[in-house]
Formats: sequence, C-alpha cells, structure tokens
Amino acid sequence: MKSMAEAFLELPGPEQELFLSRMGDNAPGLPFRWDFWARPNQLPPAGDWVTWLLQAGRGFGKTRVGSEWVRGEVEAGRRGRLALVARTAADARDVMVEGESGILAISPPWNRPKYEPSKRRLTWPNGALATLYSADEPDLLRGPQHDGAWVDELAAWRFPDAWDQLMFGLRLGDDPRVVVTTTPRPTRLIRELAKSPTTRVTRGRSSDNRANLPAVFFDKIIEKYQGTRLGRQELDGEILEDNPGALWQRKNIDANRVTLMPEIRRIVVAADPAVTSNADSDETGIIVAGMDGQSPAHFYILDDLSLSASPDSWARVLVLAYLRQKADRIIGEVNNGGDLIETIIRHVEIEGKPVGLSASYKSVHATRGKAIRAEPISALYEQNRVHHVGAFPQLEDQLCDWDPSTSMDSPDRLDALVWALTELSGDPAGPIRINPELTNRMKIMAPARRGWR
Repeated sequence: MKSMAEAFLELPGPEQELFLSRMGDNAPGLPFRWDFWARPNQLPPAGDWVTWLLQAGRGFGKTRVGSEWVRGEVEAGRRGRLALVARTAADARDVMVEGESGILAISPPWNRPKYEPSKRRLTWPNGALATLYSADEPDLLRGPQHDGAWVDELAAWRFPDAWDQLMFGLRLGDDPRVVVTTTPRPTRLIRELAKSPTTRVTRGRSSDNRANLPAVFFDKIIEKYQGTRLGRQELDGEILEDNPGALWQRKNIDANRVTLMPEIRRIVVAADPAVTSNADSDETGIIVAGMDGQSPAHFYILDDLSLSASPDSWARVLVLAYLRQKADRIIGEVNNGGDLIETIIRHVEIEGKPVGLSASYKSVHATRGKAIRAEPISALYEQNRVHHVGAFPQLEDQLCDWDPSTSMDSPDRLDALVWALTELSGDPAGPIRINPELTNRMKIMAPARRGWR
C-alpha cells in the first residue's frame, strides 16, 4: 500500500512539475498534508465508529497516526476537548506530545498548540484543549468529560480500569471517538474491543514503513525475530493465541486478576540478575510478590520492575522495592553472579545511607531444571491461588509464550516470578543471609500484617 507521496516520487519529472504547478499557492503547505504522506492504512476508516483500533508492529508509524488524527480533528473543528492517555505520564509527555512523531513535531507553525507541562495541557489557537493522562492513575479520568481521545499502547496498560473511566467520560458532542494505537497483545481488553460492533480494526506490519526506517533495523531486528512468535506479534502486528505448550494460560491469569486484595502476611522481592550490561545482555528480572494469611494461602504479584541496566542500577531498584514495599526478604539467583549479587546489594546507598546493609537477603541456586522448578508454580495458577494486581503485559507474555519442550532457556521475568512464589509457598531453596556486621544490632521480627496501599 503506497502513499500519495510514494506514488508522486515514481512519476516522471515533467508529471511531478505539472502536479506541483496545479497546486499553486497550496504547494508550500504540502509537507503538512497528512493525506498526501500517509499510506492508506494510516488514514481513519470511513463510516460510523466509536473506536478505531490500530494494531501494528514496531516502526509502523502508529504515533504519527495518532498525532495526525488529533491535529486533523482539531483543525476541522470536530473536537474541542480531547484526552491523551498513555501507559505512564512519561510516555504521554515523551511520545505523544514531545516525541519525534508527537503532536508538537507534526504541527504546522501556524497551528502549533501551546504546551503547558505543569497543567498537562495542550491549547490550540481555536481554543481546543487536550489533556494528558496516565493509565497508571485511573482515578484522574473520573469526572473529566471529552469528545475525543487518543489512547497509546493500550495492550501494555497495567490497569484496564483506566479504559473504563475514559469511556465513561466520553460524553461531549454528538460524535465522540477514540483512536487506539497499540502493538497487539492478546489481553482480554484488546480481544473484547476488537470484537465490538462499534470498533474498526486496522492492522499493519513494520515492513509497511520500510522506506522510512533505517536499514540497520531490518538487517538486525527483522533478521533476528522474523518468523518467531515474538516477531509475529511485535513486527507483523498479529494477535497470537496462547502457546499450547506453555505452562501458563491467559484465560487463567485473566480470571484471577484483581485490583484490590486482602491483608498481606509476607512480601518478597525476587531477582534473576543479568551480570553483564552491554547491548546484548538479558534483562534482570525483578518481581515483587506477596501472600495472604488464608489456608491454603493465596499469592499476589504486586509489581514487575524488570529492566536492562548495570548491576549497580538493578541492585538499587531491588533495594528500593524492598524498602518501599516493607518486604521481608530479597531473593537472588546466584547461578551466574555468585556472591557478587549480595555484595552489590550490600553496597547500595540512598542519600548517603547504606540501606543495603540491613536488607534481609536469601541466595537461591538452581539445582533442578527450569521446567521442573516452574511446574509447581504454574500449578498454583491452575488452582486459582495466584492473582496479578493489575496487568503486567511483558511478564504475562513470557509466561504464556515459553514452551519448556522447545526452549531450555526460560525468560528473566518468568524466572524471577518462579523464585518469588517458590519462596512464599515454602519450598526451601537456600540459606537466609543477614549481614553479619548487624547481627548483634538487629532483631528479626515476625512480619507485620499489611493492607494494600
């Protein structure tokens, strides 16, 4: 599917000159004519719809589509109060507004909105307003009313309730509409939205935008992931069903997902560390999990803090999570890093205070195969005893994609989750290690009962 611009460039020189001459005084505005530059699958669908769901691979140009839709609706006078909702506040600012394809970058000088970061607001010369929201704070969407919205990366939102609150507020004007630009994941919300009779779905691949992407992207990324399940999702924009050989199933995770939870008796922070920090390194899996006081106990996945970072950086994330959650223990797999992991944690300082010294730490060593370790934890899910507090898309992708019969290497987030729930469910895996320098000054107390904050 070619854009008008691509077709124009294929014309002979004289025909190009004739086209430009016919534009006359409109020619200087050609760089801002989105209908000229856009491919057909980047333009809004015709007819009546409430939601346009654009599911496409990385590099397709989804952000540009969202920005141009907002700009076009404002310039046409069809929208006066818009919501811009991203996964986090930083994403709303850095991608939707200030990004290379964000609203500020694609706006013509004569109709560029005024951006007020402190007010989370864009204001156009004609008086139209757009307000920025984070899907991590659904309550901010309670009350405000809008006649249009651009939603980015809906499949990666942790709290689907943000979508509900947005839709409740979409009640201004005669024709409120929402554009959703997202890399597809088979979440319950995405599946339900795609089936809605008021939704129009557009799909696209990374390769559709090959002319505007650097060659190295295709030489390296496409070559590595083409044909894989991850590549089909992230590059080809497909919504994949669960891997039949995986130990986890999305329907089970969805059925036991919660937004509130009872008092928690124990909390641990588990890590599957990456001991290198170059471009080819794995992520360090960091999962925060808790258990209640029921019999049998139920378990709650509280956070996924996994990241690609240096050992000093991921150790700091570990200790901060331990302190913030008032956790009972840090669990660290030592197969690769050995005592180095504990040493790094002990040296973590915050505002000059050696907070890592007092952390309760337990090293675990994998003596059994990854599938053998993971199977008892997947059984807890099948027993409906594990609850995700909100959504953790990347973790859930790993859980539902990893097939132990075809891959011996389990992913980092999955490994960290297995260690966390193994510790909480009472399977001994290693000695508890408290810094000996503090033994005489510390009194190990039974964990206090906690309520969810």
